[in-house]
Amino acid sequence: MKILYFAWIRDRIGLSEESLDITDDKLTVSNLMDHLCTLGDGYKAAFEDRDVVHVAVDMVETTHDASLATAAEVAFYPPFTGG
Repeated sequence: MKILYFAWIRDRIGLSEESLDITDDKLTVSNLMDHLCTLGDGYKAAFEDRDVVHVAVDMVETTHDASLATAAEVAFYPPFTGG
């Protein structure tokens, strides 16, 4: 699965993307964030306030409880601002 990080999430983790080989049919976005937090302090910092972390699975915005069973790509990004 390809994982993309944008804006301050990318800055805290230190990567713009990575690939993980996770084979769990019950994996959710929230479970993935839990797993990523075990990879280091940058990940913990990026996901410390999950309420402000948006996610898209295969380019469709979704919620943290969404299944990743068939996902090819997950993108994490902050809220958008506009004006």
